[in-house]
Amino acid sequence: MIIHGKLQLFFNIMLLTFIFACSDTNISQETDKPNVAKMELLVSTQWLSENLDDPNLVVLDSTVYVKSDENGKITSVNGRAGYEAGHIPSAGFADLMGDMSASDDSLDFVMPTPQQFRQAMGALGVNSESRVVIYSAENPVWAARLWWMLRWAGFDNAALLDGGLKAWKNEGRPISTELPSRAPTQFTLALRPEVVADRDEVFAAINNNQVSIVDTLPDAHFGGEFTMYARPGHIPSATNMSSSDLLDKAGHYRSFDELEMMFEDDRNKRSITYCGGGIAASSVAFTMYRLGYTDVAVYMGSLQEWALNPENPMTTEVP
Repeated sequence: MIIHGKLQLFFNIMLLTFIFACSDTNISQETDKPNVAKMELLVSTQWLSENLDDPNLVVLDSTVYVKSDENGKITSVNGRAGYEAGHIPSAGFADLMGDMSASDDSLDFVMPTPQQFRQAMGALGVNSESRVVIYSAENPVWAARLWWMLRWAGFDNAALLDGGLKAWKNEGRPISTELPSRAPTQFTLALRPEVVADRDEVFAAINNNQVSIVDTLPDAHFGGEFTMYARPGHIPSATNMSSSDLLDKAGHYRSFDELEMMFEDDRNKRSITYCGGGIAASSVAFTMYRLGYTDVAVYMGSLQEWALNPENPMTTEVP
């Protein structure tokens, strides 16, 4: 049957209307996101106290303790016992030595698989509607490590608690031993592989002046005066920015203006931070991101991986 003139035009319009109506429905279903209130990247204890009752707020304790024995050997101790003895009310425990690390690797704090991380965050009740505040009991580098992992996973609505548990306690704020009963959720991954560097990328960056390598260990370690890893010194061409220099005496991050004066590199240049196991390096990377650096990665293997391989060069020469 042949349809002519106005009748044909009518059918064409109806067909196009149907197609676009179906297309709009599909786009809406795929792209609509919950209207979640955004946070600053670093929040105060006062802010947290005022928002603890928010049902979408997930507070996470990421504590790992660093201990040394009489021989000076440094070991990492899981912070779960301290968490169970007392934590910020409603906080869950993010186990960086357990399900937040690869379980079958000989090195410490190796990145988990995306699936493992997705399951761990879902078990803590984090989903697309969540706002997450992370703290640790002592050094904030542990909280920064989890923050950077969330960035790797594509989750952006997370913040560090400035001053951590120490500041919370010093201000006389409440502590709880009650374990949270937050229901497991579906945590969605939107991976950013570019924010994590591997050995090969770091190796190639040594002679590439378009990439900055940043050693975040103490300057004495950088210069090879002592070492906690297989060989002393640092990766050639690296500059030194110790993560401890970012903090004041009370354990808070220095003011934004102070931090800006400490970083002079091109904000758009590729930068790779490293330390011993990607922990302190995450705190420096977090700070660089706050300052507007657009292309920062953490070498998660860091010196515990790098120093083991004699083909990876190291130097004790200080620029």
